[in-house]
Amino acid sequence: MMQECKLRTGFVFLLFCALYALILFNLYSIQIRQRHFFKELGSRQYHVMVSSMPPRAEIFDRHGKNLAINKDQLSAFILPKSLKTAKETKSFLKKHFPQAFERLMKVETNKNVPHFLFVKRKLTPEQIALINNSGLEDVQLLAEPSRYYPLPSAASIIGLTDIDNRGLFGIELMYNKQLSGSPSTYRIEKDARSGHCYFAKETKVVGSEPVPIQLTIDSDLQFLASEELKQSVVSCGAREGAVLVMDPATGELIVMAQYPSVEPENTQKVDQHLAKNRMVTDVHEPGSIMKVFLALAALEEGVVKPDELIDCENAKFSCINGFKFGTVHAKGIIPFSEVIADSNNIGVAKVALRLGPKLYDHYRKVGFGAKIGLNWPGEQSGFVNPPNKWSRSSILVLSFGYEATVSLIQMATAFSILANDGYLVRPTIIKDGEVNRSDKPLYSKKAINQMRDILSMTVDHGTGKNAAINGYKILGKTGTANLVVNGKYSPHNNIYSFIGIVEKGDYKRIIVTFLKDLGKKGVYAGTTAAPLFSKIAEKVLIHDKVI
Repeated sequence: MMQECKLRTGFVFLLFCALYALILFNLYSIQIRQRHFFKELGSRQYHVMVSSMPPRAEIFDRHGKNLAINKDQLSAFILPKSLKTAKETKSFLKKHFPQAFERLMKVETNKNVPHFLFVKRKLTPEQIALINNSGLEDVQLLAEPSRYYPLPSAASIIGLTDIDNRGLFGIELMYNKQLSGSPSTYRIEKDARSGHCYFAKETKVVGSEPVPIQLTIDSDLQFLASEELKQSVVSCGAREGAVLVMDPATGELIVMAQYPSVEPENTQKVDQHLAKNRMVTDVHEPGSIMKVFLALAALEEGVVKPDELIDCENAKFSCINGFKFGTVHAKGIIPFSEVIADSNNIGVAKVALRLGPKLYDHYRKVGFGAKIGLNWPGEQSGFVNPPNKWSRSSILVLSFGYEATVSLIQMATAFSILANDGYLVRPTIIKDGEVNRSDKPLYSKKAINQMRDILSMTVDHGTGKNAAINGYKILGKTGTANLVVNGKYSPHNNIYSFIGIVEKGDYKRIIVTFLKDLGKKGVYAGTTAAPLFSKIAEKVLIHDKVI
C-alpha cells in the first residue's frame, strides 16, 4: 500500500515537473526565440503611425486679396460592416445616391465589404438637408478640407483642386507642391482594446509648411474686364473672347480674362477647353497684327522708309509670284506708314519681298515660335514657317499673318519691345519683384520710334480709330484672320484682335482684346476688337487713377 502511494506521488511529481518544463519552454520560446515577433505584434496593436497634411496655403492677388482660401465641405459616409438599419439605409441610397448603392452592392456581392465607404463627397446644401432629414443613423457626415475661390472670373488662372485637394490645373497645379507642403508623420500609442489614444505622441517625420503665393493679377480689374468681355462676346455673337493686360515695364500680367470660362462652384463636370488658360495654350494665325513686326523688321533692315511711296495698285486683288490674294480697301500709291495704318495686304507683301528670308529671322527674334517661359501647363510655342519649307506664296502671306501661329501672350510679349525702347520683357504672373528683360535692345531706337509713330497713326485715322481715347496716347493695330473650317479658310469664320499700348507720361499698359468666330462675313477687328480695347483701357485708366 505504501509502495503504491509512493508511485502515485512520484508520478504526480513527474507530471508537475513536465508541466513546469513545458511552461518554461513556452516562456523561453515566447520571450527569447519569438521575442521579436511578439514585440512587433504588440507594437502594431499599441502603436499607430498617423500622417497629417497641413492646411493648403492661400493664393493672393497683387494687393493681398484672397483668390483661393480653405473651406471645409461635408461628405457623407457609411460603415458597411456595422449598419444598424441596413434595409432602410440601402433603400435611401438606392433612391437618392444610386452610385453609392451600386458600389455597396458590388462589394457585398464580392464578399469584400470595407469598414468605410463614401456615399458622396462635397455635398450640396440640398443633399446635406436630405441626409439630415432622413433620420438614418447609418448615413453620417464628415467635414473635409476643400478650396473656395472668391473670384470666379479668375478660374482659368487660379485653377481648381480635385476631391483630395490636389491641384488640377492653373496655379493650383503649377505650384501644387509649394501650396500643399508635405505631411508630418506621428507615432501614437493607443489602448489596443478601446482604440482611444492616451499615451505619448512622437513626431517621426517633420513635414514642410505650405507657402502662400501672391500673383500679379489685380482682382478688381480682372472682374471689371471679365464683365466687359462677357458683354461684348454676347452682343457680338462670338463663340469666345479674351482680354489680357500687361505692365510692359515689369512684365506683370494684371488681367487674363476669358469668356466663356470654367465655373469653380460647379465642378461636377469640368470642360477642359473652358478650364485651360487659352491665352497661353491656344495659338492662331493672327492676321494683320503681324504687319507690325513685318514693318519693324523692314525699318530696322533699311529696306523701306516710313514716307516711301508704295504702289498698292488701287485694287482689292493682286497677283504676285503667281499667287492671287486680296485686301479690304483698294489703295493707290501711298506712303509705307499709311500701308500699315490702312492695313493694305498688297503694300506689305511688296515690302516683304525685299526682306526675303530675313522676315523669318525677325519673327523668331521677337519670340514667335518659342515658349515665353511661364511654364504654364499646356503652354504652346506656336509656329513660324521656316524658309526651307516656303512655297511661292509663303513670303507674301507671312507678311499679313498666315503660315504663322501665335498665342495672345506671345503677342503681348513681342509688343513690349515697342513700349520699352527695343527691350523685350518676359511676362510673369508671380509677384516677386524680378524683371526678366533682354540684356540689350533688340531693335534700334530709330526703328522703334518710327514704328511707334506708325501705330499712333493707325489709331488716329487708320483701322484702329475705334480704339482711341481722348487725352491718352494709344499705339495699336487690328488683326482679322480667317479660320480653317473643314480644311479650307472660311470668310464667315474669323478671329478679331486688337493689341495696343495706352500711355500717359511714364504710365504704360499693353492691352490685347480677342474675339473668335462671330459667324458673319464682312465684320472686321476695327469694329469689334478695337472698341472692346477702348472700353477695357478706360476701365484700367480709371482704376489706376491715371488722369
